[in-house]
Amino acid sequence: MKINKIGFIGFGLIGASIAKKIKYDKPETVIIATAKHEQTIIDAYKLNLINNDTLLSLNSFNDCDIIFLCAPVKYNIAYLKKLKDIIKPSCIITDVGSTKNEIHKMVSTLNLEKNFIGGHPMTGSEKVGLANANRYLLENAYYIITPTNETTEENLKDFSKFVSSLGSIPLILNYKFHDHATAAISHLPHMIAYSLVALIEEIDNNEQIMKTIAAGGFRDMTRIAASSPAMWQSICMSNTEEITNLIGKFQEKLSFLKEMLLTNPESKELYAFFEDCKEYRDSMLIPVSNLQQMTFELYLDLIDEAGSIATIATILATNQISIKNIGIINNREFEEGVLRIEFYDESSLNKSKNILKAKNYTIYQRKQ
Repeated sequence: MKINKIGFIGFGLIGASIAKKIKYDKPETVIIATAKHEQTIIDAYKLNLINNDTLLSLNSFNDCDIIFLCAPVKYNIAYLKKLKDIIKPSCIITDVGSTKNEIHKMVSTLNLEKNFIGGHPMTGSEKVGLANANRYLLENAYYIITPTNETTEENLKDFSKFVSSLGSIPLILNYKFHDHATAAISHLPHMIAYSLVALIEEIDNNEQIMKTIAAGGFRDMTRIAASSPAMWQSICMSNTEEITNLIGKFQEKLSFLKEMLLTNPESKELYAFFEDCKEYRDSMLIPVSNLQQMTFELYLDLIDEAGSIATIATILATNQISIKNIGIINNREFEEGVLRIEFYDESSLNKSKNILKAKNYTIYQRKQ
């Protein structure tokens, strides 16, 4: 697969991050894009990410070697219909959506199976849009590839190599299993996070004490509820059956816990349930995402006395170490360390750790 020209339809966080990586590695690659808002295209052009400085009609994508569909699933399906009679025979259309059943069915209906290879980069951020794009976003992230029945071995091999060139780890799956798996490990957790936030908002008192003292466990479980409401409504619409089926199974687990707590919380059965879950969770080789890798932070114990934070800041400044962020952790129910310090890079983090340890500060680093 010779790739000279790549098109993006939709140019948000994922699309722009892919483009940044491509332009960094192969600046000669022609990249064009169109988006919902013209300002996005103007800004992307100024950043030298794309070759066009205005919105494009779909006819402009007629000579692309690869076209990325980076809009919500429903819009991507609409674009497929329009692209059918525009693309050249060798063009590969791919998407970056987190559901695949719906788009694969449309690909089959449109007889585009030779031209389509589904894609799902398993990375992202609560922050969206071009402004938050990062060429490292896909680094060491699984990139699920869902071929069609008519995807040739050559095209699949070439596309997998292309995904690898983005820094990602290609993983080839059947599109139906993909939706079942992502519903379990991504979509359901989002539904739980949204529900938990809604519950706390509903039962909190007028002084919003629960909101004020929300600790690490609550924060970590609900971080993903800060994701785009529009995107998640779109996902729910395109993967309703899988999500609702898994919500039912999750309700069964909650009902079991409720029954155990009401009848016999000291039972071996409840302990075994917790133990089994812990062992399974500990066995998961969960990769550290690029965004986590780029968060260079440490925590340390601190005596509550005047000037203690200033003392640490002075120590680091004296050693020419810049601090990106610093602050007290007010609720540490499941966390160690009173003070959190964030740095701009890993070398600063490591240097600071050694210096502060030498000054007899107790240092902690979070497990990912």
